[in-house]
Amino acid sequence: MVNQPKDWREMVEWSAGLLERRTGAGVAEWNRRVRDTGIGNEQELRAWLAERDVTGYAQMVLVMERFGYPDFLLATADELVDGQYADRPGLRPILDRVLAVAADVGEVQVQARKTYVTLATPRRQFALVKPTTKRRVDLGLRLEGQQPGGRLESGKLLGSDVMTVRIPLQTVDDVDDEVVDWLRRGYAANV
Repeated sequence: MVNQPKDWREMVEWSAGLLERRTGAGVAEWNRRVRDTGIGNEQELRAWLAERDVTGYAQMVLVMERFGYPDFLLATADELVDGQYADRPGLRPILDRVLAVAADVGEVQVQARKTYVTLATPRRQFALVKPTTKRRVDLGLRLEGQQPGGRLESGKLLGSDVMTVRIPLQTVDDVDDEVVDWLRRGYAANV
């Protein structure tokens, strides 16, 4: 079963909840406090928040509230994915095929990012699908201890510290039984 792609809005909402859980005050109250300081740049705001033990995601949401959200955080999942394949529409069916086969590996959460789509178990991310070039989509897999070999190449090119290997895909037919098997292994290793 594959859940619908999620966008960054869920992460922003989660970050706002984290802020309230940690500090007892919500985004609106913190926005008021920030306005009252008169702070005019991001570095000063981050330092001021850190002095009040507001760090990480909670700090990030307040900085974006003050200085604006990046466009990709305001986009829907569909808009993010459409943007990834805008200049390479022939590769979109590969993503669609990977998502279709992922539906059979277990409970998979699909999350759209600016440049890739992640697949996560209920526990953590186990795969990503990235249109790496105009002719290739890479399926990255989190398979601790798995060495590259055969169709598996090093995951370093993906720009993700957690994807240990990748499988280059150039056509929908490349998403064959072997790829489905690797996807299942990635899922099983991360539940």
